[in-house]
Amino acid sequence: LGEDKKKFKTRSGDTVRLVELLDEGLKRSKDKLLEKEREKMLTEEELLAAQTNVAYGCIKYADLSHNRNHEYIFSFDKMLDDRGNTAAYMLYAYTRIRSIARTANVTEQQLQAAKKEGLKLDHEKEIKLGKLLLRFGEVIERMTDDLLLHSLCEFMYEV
Repeated sequence: LGEDKKKFKTRSGDTVRLVELLDEGLKRSKDKLLEKEREKMLTEEELLAAQTNVAYGCIKYADLSHNRNHEYIFSFDKMLDDRGNTAAYMLYAYTRIRSIARTANVTEQQLQAAKKEGLKLDHEKEIKLGKLLLRFGEVIERMTDDLLLHSLCEFMYEV
């Protein structure tokens, strides 16, 4: 369905072709990156890589995060939105986590040591996150049983 919740008319050519979807995704992701002034921080090559990764990531994630048993409402704006359960938000959250780790000077060796020794969860939010992460295997098992991939996207967003 289109954003107006009306069916696309394939005979009249009102559908969005894949190449058009990818081109529009590239255009919109570049606009978003320029809006956030990323060209000041990135080389032209890095900007092109970011544009491509954001565009294609958003398109793939939008497709995977939708329950295939419900009607699909196509929206470029929702695909590239940086709020909510979208690839743009997930990429932002990942980048933010990496930035926090860099600022805290967390090294690969520290992560490997924590992996071997285990983690001690003291704070209430750490415990809550730990319990949530324990459900990962359950989510994967359910997803492989019912083949509803959106449940993994929902889990990632919840984390």
